[in-house]
Amino acid sequence: MQNFTERGIDCPHCGHRIRITLDTSGGDQEFYDDCPACCNAIHLNLKIDSLHKTINLFVDADDEQIF
Repeated sequence: MQNFTERGIDCPHCGHRIRITLDTSGGDQEFYDDCPACCNAIHLNLKIDSLHKTINLFVDADDEQIF
């Protein structure tokens, strides 16, 4: 599996299309990135399934998290 991959996502706040580069060498990750259009925080949750060689990226607004 490659260590870097590029994905297109939609901002959950304004719908702006964003291209992001993901570094999968660190395993599962949870991080935030700011939308360049509306400047709101985007919550990104990266899950790597090595067995099936897939990358799952979950995107939501910071205020949508359930604790």
